[in-house]
Amino acid sequence: MVDLRSVEVGGVRLAYEVSGPPDTAPLVLLHALGEDATDWEAVVPVLARSRRVHALDLRGHGRSNWPGEYSLELMQADVLGCLDVLGLGTVDLIGHSMGGIVAYLLAEDHPHRVSRLVLEDVPVPRPREQTTPTRPDGDLTFDWEMVLAVRRQIDAPDPRWLERLSDITAETLVVAGGPRSHVPQDGIAELACRIPGGRMVTIPVGHLIHHTAPEAFTEVVSAFLLAEEDFRPARWP
Repeated sequence: MVDLRSVEVGGVRLAYEVSGPPDTAPLVLLHALGEDATDWEAVVPVLARSRRVHALDLRGHGRSNWPGEYSLELMQADVLGCLDVLGLGTVDLIGHSMGGIVAYLLAEDHPHRVSRLVLEDVPVPRPREQTTPTRPDGDLTFDWEMVLAVRRQIDAPDPRWLERLSDITAETLVVAGGPRSHVPQDGIAELACRIPGGRMVTIPVGHLIHHTAPEAFTEVVSAFLLAEEDFRPARWP
């Protein structure tokens, strides 16, 4: 059963969905740009068998506040504040795409708060060609101003993000989407190499791995989260 709840962090209300046994280790899920907590529906039932799963709506998304002030660093601070309000000390953390950037920023700045880190098809923080996205028609479930602000940061990331990947102490699994993904896979491989002890597995279904191949995703992620030591990623066709 999934419960919808919210907390207030620095004057911003953050919505989240929680499921799983209350007496198990906490697992936090961070969605991609333009998504929200419901994006994880295909995999939460499996992950929640052994974890207390908290799936957040990041600021400017879904049922959380749309405060008009946006950056990936503010999202990171929101997540940290949420952990503090909920009394969650050290957590396991999964981030997809933009959510993965927020996740590794948290793991860089507060390594003692992240035990295991899963980065799903997350780009390495290197400058890329800047483009201006086109706003979709109709009502949106996210703040378009947030998209513009975050895209600027992803196109021209702070150089310290790359430099500080080596500060991450969490056991880290990088899950790549293979050649069908729009994210350059050599960059994802570099991301895994720059994180001490980082390991990579490719599930070649494109960028939306946990949507397109939920069974493969939960199999490899669950094995990683439950492994006590010497986790070796499976190979996928």
